[in-house]
Amino acid sequence: MAAFTLSPTTPTQLRSGNNGPFLPAQGLMAKSAGKPQLAGRERGMKVTCQAASIPADRVPDMEKRKLMNLLLLGAIGLPTTGMLLPYTYFFVPPGSGGGGGGTPAKDALGNDIVATEWLKTHGPGDRTLSQGLKGDPTYLVVENDRTLATYGINAVCTHLGCVVPWNKAENKFMCPCHGSQYNNQGKVVRGPAPLSLALAHADIDDGKVVFVPWVETDFRTDIVEVLDF
Repeated sequence: MAAFTLSPTTPTQLRSGNNGPFLPAQGLMAKSAGKPQLAGRERGMKVTCQAASIPADRVPDMEKRKLMNLLLLGAIGLPTTGMLLPYTYFFVPPGSGGGGGGTPAKDALGNDIVATEWLKTHGPGDRTLSQGLKGDPTYLVVENDRTLATYGINAVCTHLGCVVPWNKAENKFMCPCHGSQYNNQGKVVRGPAPLSLALAHADIDDGKVVFVPWVETDFRTDIVEVLDF
C-alpha cells in the first residue's frame, strides 16, 4: 500500500505564469514514502482462537444438576403413575371367589353373604338385591320352603339397562323406565324388553353364597344362552 505526502505550494504557483495557466494537479506533489510499514504490520498480525474443553467431572455444580434432574424425574413420574393405576385396575377383571371360579355374593355393606345368616332375616318369597357377577345387582331368591334358590336373577333390564325393582304386591319385576315386566323368576312377560333377565347359579361354598355364570339352557324358556359375565 503506497503512501503519499502533500508538499505545500507557493503563491506564485497558484497564479498564472509564463509557463501557462495554473493546473490544480501541479499543486499536488506525490512522493513515495518508501516501504510501507502499515502493510507489514497487517501481514504480521495473526488471530488465534482455541476452544478449551473441560472434563464433565470438573463442570461446576455437576452434582447439583444431577440432583435436580432426579427431582424433576420424580415429580413427573409419581403423578403419572398415580393416574395410570386406576386405569390398570379398570381393565383387570375382578378376583373370583370360589374354587370353581365363582364370585362371592355381597350384601349392601359389602360383606360376604352367609346363607344361614341370610335366611334368618329373609323369609319365603323374598327377593333382595345383592352384589353379583361383575358387580351387577342380582336378586337372591328365597323359596317357599325357606331355602335359597339355586339361581340368582340379574336385575339389569334387557331393554336399556335400568335396574328393575321387585314388586311384591304384583309378584313381578317391573321396570320403571319403559314399562317392561318380568315374572317372579325373571322371565319377560311384557316388552319392550326383548329377553328375560339373566340368570346366575347361586351355589353355597363353605357356608357362603357364590355366584357362578349360567351357561346352560334357560329353564324358563328352554333356550340355551351363553351369557358374558
